[in-house]
Amino acid sequence: MRMKEEQFCLIKAQIKKLMGQGGFYSKKFAGIDPDSLQSQEDFEKLPFTWKGDLRDAYPLGLQAVPDEEVVRIHSSSGTTGTPVIIPYTKKDVDDWALMFKRCYEMAGVTARDRIQITPGYGLWTAGIGFQAGAELLGAMAVPMGPGNTDKQLRMMMDLKTTVLTATSSYALLLAEEIARRGIGEQIHLKKGIIGSERWGEKMRRRIASELGVQLYDIYGLTEVYGPGIGMSCEHECGMHYWDDYIYCEIINPKTGELVPDGEIGELVITTLRKEGAPLIRYRTHDLTRFKLGDCPCGSPYPRIDTLIGRTDDMTKVKGVNIFPSQIDELLRDIPGASSEYQVMIDHLNGKDIMTLFVEAEPGMDRKILGANIGMTFKSKIGISISVKPVAIGELPRSEKKSTRIFDNRY
Repeated sequence: MRMKEEQFCLIKAQIKKLMGQGGFYSKKFAGIDPDSLQSQEDFEKLPFTWKGDLRDAYPLGLQAVPDEEVVRIHSSSGTTGTPVIIPYTKKDVDDWALMFKRCYEMAGVTARDRIQITPGYGLWTAGIGFQAGAELLGAMAVPMGPGNTDKQLRMMMDLKTTVLTATSSYALLLAEEIARRGIGEQIHLKKGIIGSERWGEKMRRRIASELGVQLYDIYGLTEVYGPGIGMSCEHECGMHYWDDYIYCEIINPKTGELVPDGEIGELVITTLRKEGAPLIRYRTHDLTRFKLGDCPCGSPYPRIDTLIGRTDDMTKVKGVNIFPSQIDELLRDIPGASSEYQVMIDHLNGKDIMTLFVEAEPGMDRKILGANIGMTFKSKIGISISVKPVAIGELPRSEKKSTRIFDNRY
């Protein structure tokens, strides 16, 4: 994608400011003259920023404004290492709320809607982002946070919630509970705004069908404001992103070179207006591609495709690289297989052993289903595995993100 002149001007001004402060980027870009950046090609020669840089800057090494301008911090979970702390100025908070308002509007949400917010509050960016956008829109926010499913459903019924915001895992849990309790007629949901984790088409269809809603994908990450920087429309053909606030590139994750427009690669984001902790060429690890052409919805904002996975999601078994998205796609086309699965990988007697647990639809012969999945896995992915079908609901459900693959070899 070609960089717009306004984007280039904002990026150049941002880099010049950052390099004059003596902080994170003045060290990272040492020896680079900001005035030498005269084109998109010059920009593309700058080094990438990655999560390791952000962890090394803990706690506030990324801060690019004086302390008195910081009004809030958010943080990644830190479950895979040192957490990343991102400072926000008042303008950052306001800009994020504005982007989130656009997301709701892209989904057709109005001030007359009642939005039940189930993602977590606190250091995580999700809950408070959903709420700020709802309040700016003028809709009624129901700030539940995660968990307490009995109360979630009570509020959903009594307040006649029309919009559910959730991870796909929790949306599925709620959908199954509504069906189990037989309270579908007391639910008034019309739309579901789902984010935080990649999800397959079969899971999407189950949630949409059981809740009776139109589903929308929302995109974001803690390092870049949080959720709300991209959103799908009713045509479900990718996610529009707000290119007046972020600039996107897609690269080959191995070489770092840009891939041709329309090809799959790793998404790289540069913030255009962020003050508290701007990021230049930040590698997200998210795998996607640019969607080319105009969207049927008529929005002028460009699109990236629904995420197909992450570069760090990949696992290697018997010499074969496997992504969760491959398993999603495989199960999607097998009758009788549910969307829910878990993978266990062990190393016994000198061999890798992969076991796929998958929920079987009611009435399905599990022996036949297991054999079908095993043969399909061998032909499409290239290795033999052990398949163990289980009953619907037997695999654990999550109020946050679901863990699909457990690698016990290390």
